[in-house]
Amino acid sequence: MLIQHLHRFRQNLSPTALKIIMNLWPPFLGTGIKIETISDDFRHVEVSLTLRWYNQNYVGTHFGGSIYALADPFFMLILIKNLGPDYIVWDKAAYIDFKKPGLSKICANFILSEEQITDIRRKADDNEKYIFDLPVDVIDQEGEIVASITKTLYVRNKAK
Repeated sequence: MLIQHLHRFRQNLSPTALKIIMNLWPPFLGTGIKIETISDDFRHVEVSLTLRWYNQNYVGTHFGGSIYALADPFFMLILIKNLGPDYIVWDKAAYIDFKKPGLSKICANFILSEEQITDIRRKADDNEKYIFDLPVDVIDQEGEIVASITKTLYVRNKAK
């Protein structure tokens, strides 16, 4: 019963409340990851990471694990919020391609259109499950790509 209440609580969080909670979440707080914006429709999330002494690697650039953590949950969260409680959404895999050293503040924008979400819902409804990739680029302050990340997601309609 407690788990059902927690699930309902999480599902009903406003974008502002989710942003505050996630910015205080120890894995993000400890690495310096900051959620800048979450759109009212939960289809766009902007996340940043400022280079600090505690999140750099041995050679003084962004630690690769922090770059990945910046990208980890956001496509999954967007889909959970937009598909609703009738769907199971999981991160299944990820691939990161480091393009250049991160030496400044970096950011990533996670955006799914209503059309993309509708297509994902339809494919999950038509099949037992739907597994697909979503790409996101991590950009530095000069607008250059620091890393390209591909997230593999799993979506299934609970009724199937």
